[in-house]
Amino acid sequence: MATLTLRQLTKRYPGGATGVDGVSLEVQDGELLILVGPSGCGKSTLLRMIAGLEDISSGELLIDGERANEQTPRERGLAMVFQSYALYPHLTAFENIAFPLRIAGRPEAEIRRRVEETARLLDLGELLARRPSQLSGGQRQRVAMGRAIVREARAFLFDEPLSNLDAKLRGQMRTEIARLQRRLGVTTVYVTHDQTEALTLGDRVAVLRRGTVQQVATPRELYEHPANIFVAGFIGSPPMNFLPARPEGGELVLPFARVALAPEVAPRLGAGALVVAGLRPEHFEDAALVPAEARGRGLIFRARVDATEWLGSEQFAYLRLDVPPAEAVQLRSLAREQDTEVLRPQLVVSLDPASRLRAGAEAELWLDPRRMQLFDPESGENLSASSARAGTSSA
Repeated sequence: MATLTLRQLTKRYPGGATGVDGVSLEVQDGELLILVGPSGCGKSTLLRMIAGLEDISSGELLIDGERANEQTPRERGLAMVFQSYALYPHLTAFENIAFPLRIAGRPEAEIRRRVEETARLLDLGELLARRPSQLSGGQRQRVAMGRAIVREARAFLFDEPLSNLDAKLRGQMRTEIARLQRRLGVTTVYVTHDQTEALTLGDRVAVLRRGTVQQVATPRELYEHPANIFVAGFIGSPPMNFLPARPEGGELVLPFARVALAPEVAPRLGAGALVVAGLRPEHFEDAALVPAEARGRGLIFRARVDATEWLGSEQFAYLRLDVPPAEAVQLRSLAREQDTEVLRPQLVVSLDPASRLRAGAEAELWLDPRRMQLFDPESGENLSASSARAGTSSA
């Protein structure tokens, strides 16, 4: 096992482009840390720097407190699992798993023992005689994982290992990886662009944007208390709704209602100044399905439904909002600056599957405003962890 310490790691390319910009992280012994972000954010580059496959332009990498910048990949003792499996097509699954042990010159008896132990761990016992072409995608990925495990590495590095699999198989493999990591207790850094993988697998998650870390936190903290608009919009599916809002007389004026501000938040907002209100789809419900005792804890408003999506276990409705042109322009500008596409004059609301709301009809909806977040429209910073309270009035 190992601890990994990243101190201001930076990767600069010829010509001045920066792939990773001053990243500092501490990966604890036995922890599974997820690096997540959109394509081009630097997460795979950062992983390759840890592995020794990319040079470190500046900063320092420590493995168990020892500087590793100048160490070769082999000297670092880390095992990497790639997106492409990287199996030798002419070798059996047994020989693919055994390959690093043969390179290290291990005795044949030890090789057989460790490969068979690893195969049992990954449920590959009956597949060891097969070549990669005779295996499914999930089986090939398990062989690739076996090759990493058999080395008894100090830490595992996963670079989007499930992205080549179909959705059902990805779900199965996520469960297997989580079970395996808990059983082995090996320090693991896992790169993905899939937020579902990030939220379900990670002990902690580091969200990257343009080569910098935006926030490092547990999955629940990222979801409930995002540091800025980028994190709030990236984490969550469907993504958080962002609406223009203005403080006025102790209330926040939204496009469809007025919400009473929490006393500790109101003084931090300039009267009449534009802020961005963040509301997740599950903060809404069909008002007809809200129990009487809960109705008073939120507000009820009316809006026309553009479209609905019924998925059996869940349902979504899309509502068009009337946003003043000047505020719509500000939202579009902020969206470009924050690299997010979710700033638009539309509400996505999550409904009980029993709801009978229909496209084209006016609907009565309920909102829990206590879970609303407020963001600075200039910096994107989250201005409050809990920005509103009960005691609201319809606009």
